[in-house]
Amino acid sequence: MKFWFYILFFCFYLGNFSGFSQEKLTLKAKDTVSVTIDPLRPSKAAFYSALLPGAGQAYNKKYWKIPIVYAALGVSLYSYIFNENKYNEYRDAYKERLLLGTNSTDPFKGILSDSRLLDAQKYHQRNRDLSLLVTVAFYVLNIVDANVDAHLQQFNVNGKLTVKPEIQTNPFTYNQNLGLTLNYKF
Repeated sequence: MKFWFYILFFCFYLGNFSGFSQEKLTLKAKDTVSVTIDPLRPSKAAFYSALLPGAGQAYNKKYWKIPIVYAALGVSLYSYIFNENKYNEYRDAYKERLLLGTNSTDPFKGILSDSRLLDAQKYHQRNRDLSLLVTVAFYVLNIVDANVDAHLQQFNVNGKLTVKPEIQTNPFTYNQNLGLTLNYKF
């Protein structure tokens, strides 16, 4: 019961706080405001992301992207480690069979043949290499995302350029056509 009370109190407080801030920012037509915005430097964002994945996103104040970056890198690194361990396990078993022959005590004796051990090695080696490639791709994508996001924060977005769906009726067949329009107002 107390938990919900605190949540409602917090939401009420934020609602009133944002209302007060809107009243203070209301300007009349004759008023002018000079705001200096420190532009983000894309090279700095890329450098931070190269040093520590997610740091460039924090520099750009896109905090919601940080868990995505770490999840992508974490899953791909986990896949790499898993496949590396399995590859070593099958390789060691195959080497033991080659060295000791029928006296081998590998865990796959009687379960997998020599050719199946080789196939398992190749499978996990291929997946390990692919996981490493995906990890590097996610790392580079992290850097590129931070750089591009810093560039786009300097981009002026206003209502002159709009993309909106439009439904028109064909004058001959009276069928409705759905389209997407790109409008630019001067």
